[in-house]
Amino acid sequence: MSASPAPARSLGGAAAGIALVLVAVLVGVAAQRVAGPADRRPAAADPVVPSGHTTTVQVVAENMRFHPARIEVPPGDHLVVTLTNRDRRRHDLVLNNGTRTGLLGHGESARLDAGVVGGIIEGWCSLPGHRQAGMTMQVVPAGAVASPASTAPVAPHRPVDAMADPGPAFTARDATAPPVPPGRLHRRELHVREVVREVAPGVRQRLWTFDGTVPGPVLRGRIGDTFEITLINDGTLDHGIDFHAGAVAPDEVMHPIDPGQRLTYRFTATRAGIWMYHCSTMPMLHHIGNGMYGAVIIDPPDLPAVQREYVLVQSELYLGPDGQPGDLAKMQAERPDAVVFNGYVAQYAHRPLPARPGERVRVWLLDAGPNRGSSFHVVGTQFDTIYREGRWESRPDDPGAAQVLQLSPAAGGFAEMTFPEPGDYPFLSHVMVDAERGARGAFRVRS
Repeated sequence: MSASPAPARSLGGAAAGIALVLVAVLVGVAAQRVAGPADRRPAAADPVVPSGHTTTVQVVAENMRFHPARIEVPPGDHLVVTLTNRDRRRHDLVLNNGTRTGLLGHGESARLDAGVVGGIIEGWCSLPGHRQAGMTMQVVPAGAVASPASTAPVAPHRPVDAMADPGPAFTARDATAPPVPPGRLHRRELHVREVVREVAPGVRQRLWTFDGTVPGPVLRGRIGDTFEITLINDGTLDHGIDFHAGAVAPDEVMHPIDPGQRLTYRFTATRAGIWMYHCSTMPMLHHIGNGMYGAVIIDPPDLPAVQREYVLVQSELYLGPDGQPGDLAKMQAERPDAVVFNGYVAQYAHRPLPARPGERVRVWLLDAGPNRGSSFHVVGTQFDTIYREGRWESRPDDPGAAQVLQLSPAAGGFAEMTFPEPGDYPFLSHVMVDAERGARGAFRVRS
């Protein structure tokens, strides 16, 4: 049996700076108390006498936040939430009393029956990383003091033995730089794949990847070449892509696409360098930190040929539970479990890169981060050539030389060297804590 609606109760608390259209929505979502059944059970553990009224609230998911993020409800009222997703990525709403919506795409809405409110109820989006990135909300009984919104805890540090041998069956990623392909138009499909891979001896992670590898495939071209990349999402989450090698408006090509969808990203390379590409879906920290990055080499004009050419991409590992994605809270706290070249702890210490005495060796280096810089150094030789972020900094005829190629996250360049005699020449990031976390390898120089 129902009664006439009681006067509306304003929720208030709309965050300043929200777009006017959103403010209008929030102002218009003042809770309505409607008499209803009095036999609803409390939504929280605290005992409460049901009031027999229903409070209805409109909540909007936008810009990786819930608006409003705090809902004040008269104690004992039955709460119904209508969630509308205005983001270009999917979201849901999960409450700690066990109720939840399904996943909502852009523009979709769902009604959530939250039960009778007798205490503080926590809510969040359940997609990986969204809760840690700030997609939380609270339902607070009127007059109660709200506690800070909870986030998922930081996963415990997982010990990684950076000295462990991966075993005789281990195959390191081929670090050889690809040649410049023929033609001026380069078409390629990149498939998003979520895979479980070993990242250190005995340590497996569920990685989000381009084409199943971390880093993704190395692409290469020249100034004036056009790249037409078709991204196909074969994963379970929304993903996107951003190519630093091209200058294009982000609106149409960098937005996330849902599983099963595809997107074509076309750009023309107008500047030389080694450029990062990465997932463009928020929280980008989580997507990059979980493996979604790669390199595009655009050769400087008249780049001299060398005898050996390698590509190393430095990045960090923030391990979650075994076989699960990386932990966003660790990424936010900048607590890496390992720092690696080409996706695996110290792989080139166990499978050194070959060279011969007197050969000119070029090492393209990209620091994919997402958080830590690199100070690349080769023990036993010097860099007579440095090219960093589109500029020649030294060449073989210069009287000086460099001992490190120093890069910040997302920066890249190359260093060239020769090896004077046979031997094993270690390389590492001279940020020593990172070298000991796994950012190291070696050149094996043999006649």
